[in-house]
Amino acid sequence: MNQYTESVRKQFEYYKLLGEKTFEQIPDNALFWQYNEDSNSIATVVKHLWGNMLSRWTDFLTTDGEKEWRNRDSEFENDITTRAELLQKWNEGWACLFTALDSVSDNNLDTVIYIRNQGHTVMDAINRQLAHYAYHVGQIVCIGKMMSTDAWKSLSVPKGGSGAFNAERFAKPKHTEHFTDEVLQKKS
Repeated sequence: MNQYTESVRKQFEYYKLLGEKTFEQIPDNALFWQYNEDSNSIATVVKHLWGNMLSRWTDFLTTDGEKEWRNRDSEFENDITTRAELLQKWNEGWACLFTALDSVSDNNLDTVIYIRNQGHTVMDAINRQLAHYAYHVGQIVCIGKMMSTDAWKSLSVPKGGSGAFNAERFAKPKHTEHFTDEVLQKKS
């Protein structure tokens, strides 16, 4: 695996983890709450991510990323009713993504693939999806934080904790590591 695909895989793993750490902190009913009729619940966002991931990453290198079988509009009609179903769709989408990433190499990063007939290099298509998923995981975290019934456990540097966090970082010698390494290692 080259540096780019290794880095992007870690970033996708990081955003997956942020979603999962959010799910862990909220009660089941919070997964289905929506602010108003025009907003999305966490379950709806997960259903959309799932549909997008299956469409974009199935046969990633050989077929258009907008599959004929995808019904994007239905992704916003939430019919997920349980945490287990939500997690099943969440994990299925991410598994499709990570399997497709295994097909990426230095030899095909510049290959042109299509999303809705618009050409992207493989690298550009991956970057597009990384930004899209970070956007939606941010929505999940924001809703989760609002719906948390207990004290929210920060998923980044907690409020008022920047000084201590920076002091800890600057106490270490300069080194090179991916910014997600520490977080992902704690997960293991």
